[in-house]
Amino acid sequence: MSGIVVVDYGAGNLRSVANALESLGRKATIADTPESILDASVIILPGVGAFGDGMDGLRKRDLVEPLTEAVMGRRTPYLGICLGMQFVAREGFENGTHAGLDWLPAAVRRIEPADPRFKVPHMGWNDVRIERPGVLFAGLEPAPVFYFVHSYHLDVEPSAWHAVTTTCTHGVTMAASIERDNVFGVQFHPEKSQQAGLRVLENFLRAVGA
Repeated sequence: MSGIVVVDYGAGNLRSVANALESLGRKATIADTPESILDASVIILPGVGAFGDGMDGLRKRDLVEPLTEAVMGRRTPYLGICLGMQFVAREGFENGTHAGLDWLPAAVRRIEPADPRFKVPHMGWNDVRIERPGVLFAGLEPAPVFYFVHSYHLDVEPSAWHAVTTTCTHGVTMAASIERDNVFGVQFHPEKSQQAGLRVLENFLRAVGA
């Protein structure tokens, strides 16, 4: 096993995430090969940009099947950050329709606030509401604050809503984090969210034994 692998698919705050992990005393490898994914003991996939472009980046590096084999087959712990959380959906509707990893019955849709005072993209600090107990938010206050940058969100189907551990509100209520078995995801950027973000990363690493 090669330990913690931060997936490089051509986009994402890779160095920032690796630095955050190092500040917690963990060494992470930034890698972009199928072999590194299959050999990882923990997989972290940070993401910025458009859903379709991100999935194309994974496909061009032949990472989709290894990710599914590692996470859904071998049950390797996975943490998706921002776009990395959205990838678990069946499909995304940003600039067309694009297939996702299909690990969760969900779709990625544009944020559509009912109140026009709420601008898109949703950018900046926002508190989250803890909907059900989950390991990521252990030791944090009831409404911790994190840094968000996104125009699309993970729309989880009712049959899988139990996977949603926190929500945030920006003119509309959206999933802010998910936990299901070995699959974890956060819509916000923990690497940009100061101590609360580092606590989420530490909680994840401890939960998966890393």
